[in-house]
Amino acid sequence: MVEQLLHMMPAEVFKILLALLLSFLIGLEREERRTGELGYLFGGVRTFPLIGLIGLALAQLDATSVWPVTVGFGVVGAFLWLSYQHKLQKSEAAGVTTEISGLATYVVGALVARDQYWVATALAVISLLLLELKTVLETLSKRVPGDQIFTFTKFLLLTAVILPVVPNQTYGPFGFNPFKTWLVVVAVSAVSYASYLLQLWTTGKNGILLAAILGGLYSSTAATVVLAKHAKEEDRPHLFSGAILLASSVMYVRTIILVALFSVELARRVLVPMLVLAVGGIVVGGFWAARRDPETGEVKSEKMAPNPLELSAAFFFAVIFVVMLALTHYAVLYLGRGGVYALAALTGFTDITPFILGLANTVGTTTPLALAAAGVFVAAASNNIVKGGYAYAFGDRKTGTQSLALLLVYAALGLIPLFWLAS
Repeated sequence: MVEQLLHMMPAEVFKILLALLLSFLIGLEREERRTGELGYLFGGVRTFPLIGLIGLALAQLDATSVWPVTVGFGVVGAFLWLSYQHKLQKSEAAGVTTEISGLATYVVGALVARDQYWVATALAVISLLLLELKTVLETLSKRVPGDQIFTFTKFLLLTAVILPVVPNQTYGPFGFNPFKTWLVVVAVSAVSYASYLLQLWTTGKNGILLAAILGGLYSSTAATVVLAKHAKEEDRPHLFSGAILLASSVMYVRTIILVALFSVELARRVLVPMLVLAVGGIVVGGFWAARRDPETGEVKSEKMAPNPLELSAAFFFAVIFVVMLALTHYAVLYLGRGGVYALAALTGFTDITPFILGLANTVGTTTPLALAAAGVFVAAASNNIVKGGYAYAFGDRKTGTQSLALLLVYAALGLIPLFWLAS
């Protein structure tokens, strides 16, 4: 569309019209804000277009130098500074948004002069959105706690700062790749963090079930322990034992997602039986939780897990992943299928994710596909048995007994795919 307009009119005319339009829109927004302000407010529908045209003209003076634009930016900035000083004399609570908008308008004009039409338009549109959404953004800033902002900053540190600089090379006999290792950490942290944020809005009885599902995305083991402890405060054995089964069912969904990120071939191999197990567990868990309990009324929901983005936890997970990668390699090399099964059963007592992702990263190199798929189901079944023990140990007797029975049956069903994989 831009090229068609350039063919229809001289380039200089198009630049003037575009700079004028974008600057006018910013000035129009400031003019509307100006009518609602009681104090002094700089600029409007005339001043902002003039600033944009000044930026355009100075950038056109010398296409090979930035000095005219730089000097002009300083002069416009000085005028805006005088405006802000005057505003401070009128009110101590004066904002600087309008003055910054003036500087942005100047840059928009300069970008148009340098043929950066898309960047100039995007800058103007984003500026308008930020200006118009003042109330929404200020309300959001009050609703989001400071610790959540710090948590998101740590997530950016894991993904945007650390990951790009980690070397993407393979070392050692068991295929240790620092980049893939940290990519595993990022993937697990992303899934866990998303479920953690959603848990913050869960309430009531339905909130328990939703929190169990989201907790299963974070860590079904942690969710089981939290639910079992909470069950002691409530006489609702069906609700909490059903919720514990829900959390374990969602573990299979989480496993499919994480495995697919690192081995599509392994994900395809385990997809159908895991989906059957997940859907079956969710249906039975929901049905069991819906059964009548002695206690009625509102139930207090609870967050299933602490904040997942602690840097110490991320580094610890990376170490555990490397250890499991090495153990899996040597188990396949020296112990064969029995060694992998034994290692899978032992990992059920801890977090099975490092072991499963270790299998996903070694499929096709040291671990055969069928053996890796079998190891995933053995680890999941072992973890379900362990969670049944946790529920019995930490919960009240009714909830613990029901949870243990449900999870033992679920673990047995989870081993049925081994016959299919072995055939």
